[in-house]
Amino acid sequence: MPISVRSPRSFSGLAPALRALVRAALRSEGRRAGDVGVLLADDATLRRLNRSWRGLDRATDVLSFEYGEAPAGPAAPRRATYTLIHGDLAISIDRVREQARRFRVTPGEELARLVVHGALHLAGLDHRHAAERREMRRREQRALRSGAAAVRELSKRLSRAAVSGRIGAR
Repeated sequence: MPISVRSPRSFSGLAPALRALVRAALRSEGRRAGDVGVLLADDATLRRLNRSWRGLDRATDVLSFEYGEAPAGPAAPRRATYTLIHGDLAISIDRVREQARRFRVTPGEELARLVVHGALHLAGLDHRHAAERREMRRREQRALRSGAAAVRELSKRLSRAAVSGRIGAR
């Protein structure tokens, strides 16, 4: 099933690596990608989505929207038990830049982490409590190791974009 990527023209070469990371994250949870969309956008877009869908009037780094259809009835499993995952991820390139500086990683490494983080949300993971946050981080690291080649590719491509001025300026 397809994993589609929408991004500004200057980020068009990232799609194969982004797809590989979504697959790696879902595979690490025993899931497979169904129809998954990845949107790379700006803070304003993520703020609008966050306000519309979560009632939070602020930008965020990544939003996940899972579209699995639950079977009806009392024995219906939770969404986290589905093997095939359908949904969308929206990622703020503005947050990628800022968080990469703050966490002292490359923009490619931060974008990879956010893609994996969002895909893990699609698979049913959450991080409302401290124990869940620790578990989410552990699983992110596992998926990032599995997708190491894609992380390197994102880092390489985004460092080229930074040199040419495409991701450094607003």
